[in-house]
Amino acid sequence: MNYGDAQYLPVAPPFFMFLAGLVAVLALLIQLRVLQYVYLQLGVSPGMALLLLIASLVGSYVNIPIATLWSEPVVEPGEVLFFGVPYMVPRLSEPEVILAVNMGGAVIPTALSIYLLSRNALWLRGLIATACVAVMCYASAQPVRGVGIALPIFVAPLAATLIALLISWRQAAPLAYAGGSLGVLLGADIMNFDKLRGLGTPVLSIGGAGTFDGIFLTGVLSVLLASLIGGLMQRYQQSPRLL
Repeated sequence: MNYGDAQYLPVAPPFFMFLAGLVAVLALLIQLRVLQYVYLQLGVSPGMALLLLIASLVGSYVNIPIATLWSEPVVEPGEVLFFGVPYMVPRLSEPEVILAVNMGGAVIPTALSIYLLSRNALWLRGLIATACVAVMCYASAQPVRGVGIALPIFVAPLAATLIALLISWRQAAPLAYAGGSLGVLLGADIMNFDKLRGLGTPVLSIGGAGTFDGIFLTGVLSVLLASLIGGLMQRYQQSPRLL
């Protein structure tokens, strides 16, 4: 198992630059204090919030191999389109299928999700949100030759946001992030593991190609959601009340 063979961008460079542009916009909004309620909602400092987004984006290139599965003919390197999103197919020196965990799409989101659930005492609600998102992701995910399991890009962010608002609108931001991130990993990647054989996918990356974009956008939307809910709550509390 060659560690270097497993390292590649999960999406094509133009789409990766689009995600990087989103981070740049968020960085600007943070500097202008437009997202001033995010930190109270997510429980992280402004610098840490930005650092986590950058780390997730940069970490998407890093796949940590954990096992070598079976050998089979793999798809030639190139791009595979799914719902308009171009995913990259890496080149391997041997026709082995490598099982890996993506740093930016699995390790960092999982660690942050556990922190948010613990800090806000949302274990039960987080479990419910994760289960609901996982079911929706499982129903929407599709096996794509050369990529593995792919998920339509806006399924996870929209599902996580809606479910979090229904469960607890006061704590919608941490619920949306944790439920969305863990729900995608469970429903799209882990629950579809039995469908992976025969897809010609050289690297099966949990949280990588096929699902990274959905996980990353779930994190971005949870940040925006935190700002929106926080702003509305403050306006409500500061508004004059008629006796």
